[in-house]
Amino acid sequence: MADKETQKEKNLREQTVEQMLTLITSAFGLVAALAWNQVIQEIITDYVKPFFGKDSGLISLLIYAVIVTVFAVLVTYFVARLKKD
Repeated sequence: MADKETQKEKNLREQTVEQMLTLITSAFGLVAALAWNQVIQEIITDYVKPFFGKDSGLISLLIYAVIVTVFAVLVTYFVARLKKD
């Protein structure tokens, strides 16, 4: 009986550590995404808006959305490849 309790406690501890690792990894992923978001916004502000002038609002947002989408697809693709290997 004591062995079962010990095994249950060990399993619970392993699951807790695994869940904490997942949450911490997700949190760092969010921080990295926010950092990249800021970089892309600065690029749009510094290079795209001056090129298109004051009426660049929609164009800037479209370019921003395309850049973020391409980045997300590439990251997802490479992570999926890592998971397969």
